[in-house]
Amino acid sequence: MVGWALTKDWSEQLDFIFKQDHYRHLLEFLEYESAHNKTIYPPKDQMFNAFDLSSFKNTKVIILGQDPYHNEGQAHGLSFSVPDGIRVPPSLRNIYQELSSDLSITPSQSGNLTHWATQGVLLLNSALTVEKNSPGSHAKSGWVDFTDTVIDILNEKKQNLVFLLWGAYAQKKTELIDQDKHLVLMTAHPSPFSAHKGFFGCKHFSKTNDYLKIHKLKTINW
Repeated sequence: MVGWALTKDWSEQLDFIFKQDHYRHLLEFLEYESAHNKTIYPPKDQMFNAFDLSSFKNTKVIILGQDPYHNEGQAHGLSFSVPDGIRVPPSLRNIYQELSSDLSITPSQSGNLTHWATQGVLLLNSALTVEKNSPGSHAKSGWVDFTDTVIDILNEKKQNLVFLLWGAYAQKKTELIDQDKHLVLMTAHPSPFSAHKGFFGCKHFSKTNDYLKIHKLKTINW
């Protein structure tokens, strides 16, 4: 796994993590899995896409997922997003449906959310890798320590962030966030199994932009 690196301003914030034992253990785990012919998603060069596309300085919104898609071709390092040409997954279809209802935006035919990321939306999965066809398989590999530290640093060093926490797993992260400094919006997960329990009608996209406007920050072109 030689060659992993973050873009400059993320590196300034997070390089200390890469020197810690738990990160070394994570690398050893991933190297072991690869050496034993396990297929890991996303590809190595896309694992840090969420950081590469959304700088620390420009991050304004965090959408937290659990782990990457585990089917071939879907994961590319951004929570809920898939590359162009891949069928839009059910949860993202529901996200698009709520976006259409909230802001009258015509749903995209593509599930690629890169255009959100480049505007300062950090599309962060709690675990950044997963084994093929095995959801949650890397949840205890060490990634959660890494991504919790990311949330800690964002919470401490920035002001007026918007955290979109969809579903019970994401909502556990409220303990890491100072809600006097940041806006936390919570509702049900957009999965077809739960979207009807509050995700539909939550209006998180307009609420996010309203908050950014109040704090004189550029809104997101969803």
